[in-house]
Amino acid sequence: MYTRKNQRNLTRTEKRRLVNAILELKRSGRYDEFVRIHGRYYVTDAEERQRAAHMTPSFFPWHRKFLLEFERELQAVDSGVSVPYWDWTTDNTPAASLWADDFLGGDGRTGDRKVMTGPFAHANGKWNIETRVSDNRFLTRNFGNRPADPVTLPTRADVVAALRDPLYDSAPWDSTVTTGFRNKIEGWEGDGGARWLNHNRVHRWVGGLMLGGTSPNDPVFWLHHAFMDLLWDRWQKAHPQSGYLPREKLPASDPQAGRVFALNDPMPPWNVPPSQLLDHSRLYRYV
Repeated sequence: MYTRKNQRNLTRTEKRRLVNAILELKRSGRYDEFVRIHGRYYVTDAEERQRAAHMTPSFFPWHRKFLLEFERELQAVDSGVSVPYWDWTTDNTPAASLWADDFLGGDGRTGDRKVMTGPFAHANGKWNIETRVSDNRFLTRNFGNRPADPVTLPTRADVVAALRDPLYDSAPWDSTVTTGFRNKIEGWEGDGGARWLNHNRVHRWVGGLMLGGTSPNDPVFWLHHAFMDLLWDRWQKAHPQSGYLPREKLPASDPQAGRVFALNDPMPPWNVPPSQLLDHSRLYRYV
């Protein structure tokens, strides 16, 4: 049993150990394999293939397993390291502690959005972007996507509204669902057609490489998804009579049959079903 802490409560030593473990995974090439996995399983509604990671009920269990695998790699480097979480409802400005020079570094510079500060700045020679959609080999961020199309981080009220929904997910089990906790947090569609909520809005606020399927190129990805995992835990505790849906494999007549994962359907690439990822209490706890 180990602990995942709020990033704002990490000591200077804990920050340094986490950063060093991440940099070692990058140096060895193991980090970029996680980037490639996430890109490979970033599948949209429009694609006629399985959707395990996004726009799908298995969003939460798939990413829980993804974080666990990453965390195990970190702990193989330093057994005392775990993934902290970023509560962006509280630490919601560019001055928040996670963007400090001794941790994740800050926003990108004007123009090319290149991150110039912190251990993941390209100038330090330890963070080359290998899996990318552009020619740039440096980490980019664009906090708030300013000045055009400004974005703000989600609020505590946004999260509370999602946590209140007692339903986990519902048909058609994709990005268009307007009821259920899963999509209210994942944030593809909301009441009145609102888009880019909660999880998605955070990706858009950070900007740069946090946009798109290879978003783990930015180490803040892990802190963001640890908070997603914590919110799932809070929802489960708030609604103990509710559970993962769909429970049963969808019938062949359903347009989503073979594309989404029911409770006991093994998810790629680990061949583990959501049912085995509903409870983390024997592995780690949040503080």
